[in-house]
Amino acid sequence: MSVWPSWLPVWKPSGGLFDVPGKVAELAELEQQAGDPGLWNDPDAARETMRRLAELQEEVHGWQRLHQQLADAQELAALDDESLLPELEAEAAQLEQELTQAEFNRMLAGPYDKGHAIFAIQSGAGGTDSQDWAAMLLRMYLRWAERRGFKTEILDSMPGEEAGVKSVMVEVMGPYAYGYLRAERGIHRLVRLSPFDAAHRRHTSFARVEVWPDIGDEVKVDLNPDDLEMEVYRSSSAGGQHMQKNETAVRIRHIPTGIVVTCQNERSQTQNRETALRVLKARLLQLEEEKHRQQVADLKGEYQDAAWGNQIRSYVLHPYQMVKDHRTEYETGNTQAVLDGEIDDFIEAYLRQSMANGSAPRVES
Repeated sequence: MSVWPSWLPVWKPSGGLFDVPGKVAELAELEQQAGDPGLWNDPDAARETMRRLAELQEEVHGWQRLHQQLADAQELAALDDESLLPELEAEAAQLEQELTQAEFNRMLAGPYDKGHAIFAIQSGAGGTDSQDWAAMLLRMYLRWAERRGFKTEILDSMPGEEAGVKSVMVEVMGPYAYGYLRAERGIHRLVRLSPFDAAHRRHTSFARVEVWPDIGDEVKVDLNPDDLEMEVYRSSSAGGQHMQKNETAVRIRHIPTGIVVTCQNERSQTQNRETALRVLKARLLQLEEEKHRQQVADLKGEYQDAAWGNQIRSYVLHPYQMVKDHRTEYETGNTQAVLDGEIDDFIEAYLRQSMANGSAPRVES
């Protein structure tokens, strides 16, 4: 009687679940290109080649390591030795975790999915309640990032008049941060008994979440200085007397598109300007991607109303407890866990649906 777990795939020397011959061939070709003395005659092309090379090396070597672990475990199970069962069970548990994560990562195949992300939350109509809801969402995402071991940094924030925030922008640094967070883009709706209503009536609040890839210098985006309006001002965020006395905050407006980016996190005006330009480039890339998607939708005869009330997810705290994603129909009654950052099930459900439909959002370079 074999002790090989029924849920684990049987590894074969070629083909099967983890067959990646195409990527192995591409890796070999890129390694050959990297050794060409003339590679750096075109610095932009060289950087892209080296970026793709490093990406493929990580992915292919990861699959090869899993191949070997599966093969070793398979050989152990083939011995049919009951005394080896505890060791095999421990090995199987580790493999199950790694295989689940590897399968999940296969859904994150966009050009920037593996990189860092920048997200922004904008409170909607509803005054203090919506501003408080924006702060609750901020806490949820910061908790989620902390659970994953990601580093976060608030780049810009505008506090609410009584509570919460009117808007906030955050950088999330960690592997696949953009791939995960792009699933959160859209309108989030909260239904609860308002703590700011003297009559304690039920209120509905909205907040918009926007997500962009933190491209850094990875992608070249040409910005004409004549298209930019820059304004410096005193930061309104916490940071001590230095930030209050000096005009370190930066606001940049891209005239052709009307996109406005502000940054006031750093003590240096130069640092804030560099960060604002980085965010502007990411937003311009996203804008081009959205235009492309709209053109495709127009050709297909599709229509999507971008009205404020078209929420992607509802968080209901009264008269019952439920969080429901309207795109996937995935829902849970454990609202507190979700607001504490347990949103991976929602993200996975959305990514699986997008992969099945062939409509995963992408940012084209």
